[in-house]
Amino acid sequence: MLDPLKSRANGMLGIATGINFLAGLLYIWSVIAKGMVEKWGWTSTQASLPYTAALVSFVVTMALTGRLQDRRGPRLTGTLSGILMGLGLVLSGLTRNPTVMVLTFGVITGAGIGLSNVSTSPPAVKWFPASRKGMVTGLVAAGIGIASAFYAPFTDFMIKRFGIDTTFLTLGAGIFVLVLALAQFLKNPPAGYPPVEATTSAQHVFAPDVDWKVMVRKLDFWRLWIMLAFSSAAGLMIIGHAAKIVKIQANWDGGFLLVILLAIFNAGGRILGGWVSDRLGRIVLLRLVFLGLAATMCLFPLFTDIPTLAVGAALTGLFYGALFAVFPSTVIERYGVKNYGSNYGLLMTAWGTGGVIGPMVAASFVDATKSYFWAYYVAAALCGVAVLVSLTFRKAAPAPTDDAAALTGPAR
Repeated sequence: MLDPLKSRANGMLGIATGINFLAGLLYIWSVIAKGMVEKWGWTSTQASLPYTAALVSFVVTMALTGRLQDRRGPRLTGTLSGILMGLGLVLSGLTRNPTVMVLTFGVITGAGIGLSNVSTSPPAVKWFPASRKGMVTGLVAAGIGIASAFYAPFTDFMIKRFGIDTTFLTLGAGIFVLVLALAQFLKNPPAGYPPVEATTSAQHVFAPDVDWKVMVRKLDFWRLWIMLAFSSAAGLMIIGHAAKIVKIQANWDGGFLLVILLAIFNAGGRILGGWVSDRLGRIVLLRLVFLGLAATMCLFPLFTDIPTLAVGAALTGLFYGALFAVFPSTVIERYGVKNYGSNYGLLMTAWGTGGVIGPMVAASFVDATKSYFWAYYVAAALCGVAVLVSLTFRKAAPAPTDDAAALTGPAR
């Protein structure tokens, strides 16, 4: 007979992944931005500003509300997430002013997406043993990655058929209803719940719990911060400009198809990255990912037709996706699970910084030169710095080990 608690754990994993799927709006911004430039006459910089503001709002909200999730539980933050995402999108459908759009989509919707992230991974991780944290964070993060496979064609169809305004209104209404419904099922495991491996009776012990005040005094945290900021800048640059890159470098209007391909590999990278990092080690895999991203950025100027751009998008999605399986599990591995929401939220300010650097640098270059050539090499250089920082980790944090005598479950 199937253990009811294990069924609930698997159910929580599915709910968390589903909410992240609905929150994966940021990864189709290039489709919306392309429509704003072509239909509304916005500049690339104007079309990038709401996206960049959303990235900043996303991470600031994560940093500020992670502790709320840790203390009050994920149902409250998940409910607030659905309200803010829906409200921001509906309000975005009522304006064509770039400055107002920064507030509606950038600040409000971005905050809702940030709340969805602090509401999903923390409870899902707490239902599973420490030895599977890479797999769990990878699967939950894959919901965001694969979202573009649905959102990109749907958004492209809606914009062409009904316009950008109606697209925002439709997305807002749907996300409001669905996220609010799913959020009511989010729940941390009961006190004393011991997540045991399916194949063994041994427990797996998480790292000692460290709160954010102690974490920010550790040099390792700032090394992780720099690596995430610089590596995510490259991925977010491609994601935020994918449709326009295809138009400029291959003169093709089907950029949304490339966004779908990137989404599939983004999701695959999150699942594969979590699984591989559980076996190979977090820092080792991160180093390989940074090298892969740097090489891909250097090759992007040579991608001038659909097949080569497809390869570039696939590689970017794969490497970028892996980051979001490895960094969350690294935070748990080094600083424990009890304060994971606030700790990871603080680390994600690095992702927001990358979201400002990557897309805005690209927008500035393309407005000035009508080309992404130099933007690619800036992104490659940033990934190179991330590689160098990764080399300063002489020894990875010890992986959790089976210990039949260790009866301590994950701290909460």
